[in-house]
Amino acid sequence: MLVGAVIPAVFNTFGGQESGGFFLTKAFEGYNRLVVVALLVLAAAMGYRQWHGEPAAKVSRSEWILLSAMGGIAGVIILVLHPQAAALQTEAFGLKDEQAKKAAFEAFFRFHKPIRSLYVVNMVLGIWLLLIKTKRVWQQEGIPA
Repeated sequence: MLVGAVIPAVFNTFGGQESGGFFLTKAFEGYNRLVVVALLVLAAAMGYRQWHGEPAAKVSRSEWILLSAMGGIAGVIILVLHPQAAALQTEAFGLKDEQAKKAAFEAFFRFHKPIRSLYVVNMVLGIWLLLIKTKRVWQQEGIPA
């Protein structure tokens, strides 16, 4: 939905590829900050459950592994890949020659494809974490999972 509806709407609303592209870069920087806050809240809540909760509320190894994987992926995106993608985007927007600009955009989109994939992987890991927690609650309540 994001690629098919939201992104084209942003480009059409903001009057072109350059202003829309910069807006989306800033939007994803805000999203990345939200991801960091969410991971910190999850880690704090899980840490509290682990060390101060009832035995039934203890955090499983799989929950810690999933949260660690999500944090690692987010770290790679935020600290390594996103800054490089933003630099490629800025470079492409700064070029005047159409052939050079086209080549720079192709390089940007090739570089950006794995980033999009990592966002999807992180979302899937988050859903998996939610399913693990839901299954655990159902088991504690006596509901067959």
